[in-house]
Amino acid sequence: MAKTLIAYFSRADENYFGGAMRYVKVGNTEIVCDIMKKLIPADSFKIEMKEPYSPVYMTCIEEAKRDLRAKARPELVSLPASIDEYDTVVLAYPNYWGTMPMAVFTFLEAFDFSGKTILPLCTNEGSGMGGSERDLRRACPGAAVKAGLSVTGSAAANAEGSLRRYLSANGLL
Repeated sequence: MAKTLIAYFSRADENYFGGAMRYVKVGNTEIVCDIMKKLIPADSFKIEMKEPYSPVYMTCIEEAKRDLRAKARPELVSLPASIDEYDTVVLAYPNYWGTMPMAVFTFLEAFDFSGKTILPLCTNEGSGMGGSERDLRRACPGAAVKAGLSVTGSAAANAEGSLRRYLSANGLL
């Protein structure tokens, strides 16, 4: 029987919402993943950095830019023991400087995704998927990387309709 994993990176604290900063207890990507978990049978895994970025938004984006330029692979709090049992991985993340956060690359490089289907989902405030789909294909040779879903972060709580369409189009709903 096919199994699905929802793996996601999300950041709470001070975030950017359509022109203004706002403090949130739950990040936009996690909000979207919580909706998804109610729609489909799936396991979930939160990708968390051992040393998280600053809770201050402007400092966080500079830290993320530094890591991107250095091609850093931040250490994670934990990793699943294996992803062998999953046929499909919904990979959700915010757009950090036009791609996935470097912690997501750490996660991806820990496993062999050959033969798996990856459904990218990217939260952002207008920058869309950036180059993350291309970068995901490079990081996971042998995986079938489907077209991604871009979700406006400030509208994350209202993403159920677009999630339903995306999951249905990809055979999960």
